Amino acid sequence: MGRVAAVLNRRHVEHWKQPYLRFGWLDFVDDPLVSSALMQKVEDWAKEMDMTAVHGPLGFTDLDQEGMLVEGFDELSTLATIYNYAYYPRHLESLGYTKDTDWLEYEISVPPEPDPTIARVADLALRRNKLTLLDLKRKKEILSYAKELFRLWQEAYEQLYGFVPLTEKQVDAYIAQYFGFVTPDFVPMVVDQNHRMVAFGVVMPSLSKALQKARGRLFPFGFIHLLRALKKNDRADLYMIGVKPEYQGKGVNAILMDKIQRVFNKLGVTKAESNPELETNTDVRGQWKHYQRRQHKRRRVYIKHLA
Repeated sequence: MGRVAAVLNRRHVEHWKQPYLRFGWLDFVDDPLVSSALMQKVEDWAKEMDMTAVHGPLGFTDLDQEGMLVEGFDELSTLATIYNYAYYPRHLESLGYTKDTDWLEYEISVPPEPDPTIARVADLALRRNKLTLLDLKRKKEILSYAKELFRLWQEAYEQLYGFVPLTEKQVDAYIAQYFGFVTPDFVPMVVDQNHRMVAFGVVMPSLSKALQKARGRLFPFGFIHLLRALKKNDRADLYMIGVKPEYQGKGVNAILMDKIQRVFNKLGVTKAESNPELETNTDVRGQWKHYQRRQHKRRRVYIKHLA
């Protein structure tokens, strides 16, 4: 009838100085008795652990799926996000949960050719800051930069909602989980004169339609649909972009955007999904002003402060 996970993330409590309990992996039939029973259990445990609020949906870290869908129920979902029916938000709101933060998602039209303005800014940023866009050819080369990429990610994201510092064990697990099938074209990296990473991006061909065809199962034949989607696809998902704080606002984003568009043009990608971006993160959302885009989904973290 329903399920929920309650997560006491002590690293979150310490980093944000917030005694909050998280909830995630929430699913339930359209019955208020079920949703009420699930969330009451979470709230009871939160009080036992001396937490002052419950918020979610959130995962163990900011790299897990998070945010309840509140707009765009008829849109194609992505691998990186949660899908839920329209009755979910109504149930939470009836239980006293209110908005804590929202993420917005965009469908971006990829121009058939690189934008000359972005290309010019990218070239200027490379020369002025004495940076280099790496030209990696093999997956092993990506792996040699993987830990540095996660260190930069933590530095760039530590002030954003939901961030939780990662342990070395978690970093190793994410590298093993995601970097085994990522090709160099999908992970542009920029380094400085001392070969230290200052920016990166992570994109992937969309696997949404392939997973639909596979009905969520890799075996016995589902993996074939995924392999085809990785090789030939007209849609792509933007997963992460990170720029070292001291290089932000210096045109470094344009280096990544120009590189990614050239990769998309080569593969025949015409539409890209931004995946969730905090509505308060105007710098990231401002990247799409040069493109035709459609804000088509919104997802929300709810919070309930406990008496």
